[in-house]
Amino acid sequence: MSNPSPDERELEHEQAYVDTVYQRLEESTKVAQSLVVEGLARGHIGHEGGLVERDAMVYQASRRLSALHAAHDGLVFGRLDLNGGDARYIGRIGVRDEDREIILVDWRAPAAAVFYQATAQDPAGVVRRRVLRCRGDRVVGIEDELLDAEAAPDDMVVIGEGALLASLSRARDSSMHSVVATIQKEQDEAIRAPARGATIIGGGPGTGKTVVALHRAAYLLYTDRRRFESGGVLVVGPSGVFMNYIERVLPSLGETSVVLRSIGEVVDGIRATRHASPEMAALLGLARMAQVLSRVARSPQAGAPHRFDLFYRDDRLVLEASDLARIRRRLLSNGLPNTTQAAAREELVKALWERVTGDRGLDRGEEAFADQLDGDLTFETFVDAWWPELDPVEVWRSVPSRLGEVASDLFTSFEQQVLRREWADQPTIEDIPLIDELRHLLGEAPERAEDDWATPKQMMSFEEREREDRVQATGSIDDLGYAHVLVDEAQDLSPMQWRMLGRRGRTASWTIVGDEAQSSWPVPAESAAARDEALGTMPVHRFRLSTNYRNSAEIYEFAARVATHAIERPDLAEAVRRTGVDPRHEVVAAGELLARVAAEAAEMLAQVEGTVAVVAPAGRLAEVTAVVPADDRLRVLEPLDTKGLEFDGVVLVDADGVVAEAASGWRTLYVVLTRATQRLVTVGTSRRWLDRVAE
Repeated sequence: MSNPSPDERELEHEQAYVDTVYQRLEESTKVAQSLVVEGLARGHIGHEGGLVERDAMVYQASRRLSALHAAHDGLVFGRLDLNGGDARYIGRIGVRDEDREIILVDWRAPAAAVFYQATAQDPAGVVRRRVLRCRGDRVVGIEDELLDAEAAPDDMVVIGEGALLASLSRARDSSMHSVVATIQKEQDEAIRAPARGATIIGGGPGTGKTVVALHRAAYLLYTDRRRFESGGVLVVGPSGVFMNYIERVLPSLGETSVVLRSIGEVVDGIRATRHASPEMAALLGLARMAQVLSRVARSPQAGAPHRFDLFYRDDRLVLEASDLARIRRRLLSNGLPNTTQAAAREELVKALWERVTGDRGLDRGEEAFADQLDGDLTFETFVDAWWPELDPVEVWRSVPSRLGEVASDLFTSFEQQVLRREWADQPTIEDIPLIDELRHLLGEAPERAEDDWATPKQMMSFEEREREDRVQATGSIDDLGYAHVLVDEAQDLSPMQWRMLGRRGRTASWTIVGDEAQSSWPVPAESAAARDEALGTMPVHRFRLSTNYRNSAEIYEFAARVATHAIERPDLAEAVRRTGVDPRHEVVAAGELLARVAAEAAEMLAQVEGTVAVVAPAGRLAEVTAVVPADDRLRVLEPLDTKGLEFDGVVLVDADGVVAEAASGWRTLYVVLTRATQRLVTVGTSRRWLDRVAE
């Protein structure tokens, strides 16, 4: 039998160490499972103290089990060989041996920071940085970087081409993965930025903004778990497609307690997945829409009575429209419509009593008068009609019919026509912030159904009590806010969407990720102003990521020319990888388009190992879906749904149609082109956009 090569010996050595770590992981899992069993047993003690102990033990042990299970795949991913001969292993969570000695350092711990920050120019005491590539608990590959050759012993083995470039060449699948093993120095600086204030991460496509932001969320939970776990971390992305794409990242880093929501799911109990038309979306998102909604919320609703009269003893008691308006103003100066219902009734009784002048009525007194009104059907019917409990969704539906009344000085007649024509019966993604604004303006209704709350189904009793106390104190679960809010693709948010998020982050720290050149909001400067208003006076830490790790240089150099049509002076990154394959552009006759799209999609599937996207304007999505091959690796998407995603190959259909769809068409086209990591093909019936790019 031949002797193993140095590479094979290194692999065997690392596998032996990884086996030891997994053995300790298994022992920790058994301990956590036993604590769950013990905790459940304490529930049989028969008194409240036993129930509290049960809940606490089961809750904490279950959380530990979740973290251990989530970190199982690829638990150990790094090793540092330090000056002096010591080795330090880095992993998704920390692990200790039976003597409580650390055998695996959590990647978020200060001791692991040098794994990401050391460079050949500044090795920081690191001789060799090693990345272990694993499948489950098996080490299948090693990639080394020799950072300090002068300090390396003569027998030190260095394997591979470098972990980063090796990872860049691998095929994508349908989910985003942690890059915890290959984080670069500028990315690590953003991840470990100060916890307080707002961390704004900018940079062009493919620079790793999203995955850096998610790693930052995991890092914050590790460094100050009490604050961020009790207050909660909200991660907001552009679409449900995107949220499905990233949902595996945080659990793989040992975090399972973060709330992930698309921008259409931020408001509890309401979910939207469909966009309004670009023209309508631009109007719904304007900051002045908040003024319209305020007027709608504070004024009498459609069908509300404008006069009330009542016979009492010797008097006819009348409240005219001016009297009712004065009472309304007084009530709303001290509260919101849904929180002043009891006060409204009292004010009406008081105003009517002031009109009692007859002796028979005055002799009975005010208390008897109020008691009689309490059972008077006419009065109760009037109160319910004049000051009803208002549902935000129903009030939202009434807005189009009231535009002439509340918006004539804010929206032009043409804009009002668009709003009336396209106002949907069911909310679109762009309507959700309007409904949230109305919730805020109307106040919470006195009672709410249990299924309106977006909370975990299995809450411990102490969590339920704590939550109920907080809701009772504030009147709204949304007003509680989060300890940290992470916003991805932030450049797309409208002013109204920023208002919605700002309400959930009043006392939070923030991580904000975006690139102005990719904005789908027509006026990026207006969006930036709304963001600044949401952040208030908190300190801001800015980071720019400069290297494009996603796209081949051939694809990105072409896309960069498109970016110059999107905005002036776009933030362009440097692509570090070449494939030797240029983007290809096919122009065909209209009758040949669909057949050519089907052929190009099939060819792309044959050329790449990973995922393929066929992207078409929203109006052509159905016909394109009908002709492309059925394959688990292929997705058909409209342009906005590609935000934040990446594919090995992209077939873009009708680029001129993408440009024409909205005022932000060139920026959207830039987004679509930069989703491709390996190959890009465009198919269309004209070359107007290509001629513009060539100018």
